[in-house]
Amino acid sequence: MRARHEVAHVLRAHWPQVEHCAGINSWQLRTLAAIMRCRTRQMGGHVDACTGCGQVRVSYNSCRNRHCPKCQGRKREQWIQAREQELLPVPYFHVVFTLPDTLNQLALHQPRLVYDTLFEAAWQTLLAFATDTKHLGARPGMVAVLHTWGQTLSLHPHLHCIVPGGGLTKHGRWRGARGKGKYLFPVKAMSRVYRATYVRVLKEKLPQVDKELISGLFKKEWVVYAKRPFAGPGHVVEYLGRYTHKIALSNHRIKEVDEQSVTFSYRDYRQGARKLEMRLGGMEFIRRFALHILPRGFVRIRHYGILSGTAKGAAIPVIRQQLPEEKRRKVEVRQLEEYNPLVCPCCKKETMVTLQVLAKRGPPQGLRTQRRYQEFE
Repeated sequence: MRARHEVAHVLRAHWPQVEHCAGINSWQLRTLAAIMRCRTRQMGGHVDACTGCGQVRVSYNSCRNRHCPKCQGRKREQWIQAREQELLPVPYFHVVFTLPDTLNQLALHQPRLVYDTLFEAAWQTLLAFATDTKHLGARPGMVAVLHTWGQTLSLHPHLHCIVPGGGLTKHGRWRGARGKGKYLFPVKAMSRVYRATYVRVLKEKLPQVDKELISGLFKKEWVVYAKRPFAGPGHVVEYLGRYTHKIALSNHRIKEVDEQSVTFSYRDYRQGARKLEMRLGGMEFIRRFALHILPRGFVRIRHYGILSGTAKGAAIPVIRQQLPEEKRRKVEVRQLEEYNPLVCPCCKKETMVTLQVLAKRGPPQGLRTQRRYQEFE
């Protein structure tokens, strides 16, 4: 069901102010312009007609931007299908690594540095516990997805990680996690190691980092959250799929838009996930949304260890072969329903032909936007 209000509607209503907002950088501006134009005449498209029943269909092109609320569904399904082929019939754990708000100011000015360090610290922490013979004594795997937002669009960087319950020893043997408890490793200990690891890596990447910032980081308790193992491998990718192509705010959460403000729903997890609504001025809403536009080319889904791109091709068949016979059965991979543009939406026959191609128009009016489009094209 199509949302009544969209982020694009808010952008159109305030675009002159967005163009001149000093708090929105050039890359964010280009992304917002793409979202605003998505599936409109400005993106170009085509007019098709059915040679049988005469049905006419006008289709406008998508922006395909990873921050666009309207362009993630298909990508998510394709990603899930690819990951299902790699699932192991073993327990999986969901681990979340969160950054304290002490780092928010640095994240605003150097997001790539802060987020890259988050990925690196999370993996090093997991690797340290997994390779320790007291815990597992094997090399693990991890799929990590970066989210930068809280429910009210505030800056809240954290990693959602899916970790198989086991790993490969240095001799190439699969070793499963011990016991069937709630946590793969002790969470409190992981939190402290994670904090120390993040600070160490940050100082390596940024030697001139402020000493007061470092001191403030050690004054706070860092959070590593873990959920119980999944019911079975079939639930893992479906669960992770909720996070992979999720954006800061979906169109369906926007409840009301007027000339001055935007009202959207959110969940307050301090009140038992109670559903509430928040009203923000139009420009404040856009500013918060823009906070979560990642740097150009930044990779927000990363695979590590035995699940990395270079290792999984060899590791997964070896692990499957070592598991008991009853566990070797592969998870059934879903079949995506392919869209066929030749099928008429009315008579359901492959009788659609293109009558006209609609040309893509230039970027929105405004010298700043046009200048940045020319630079990045």
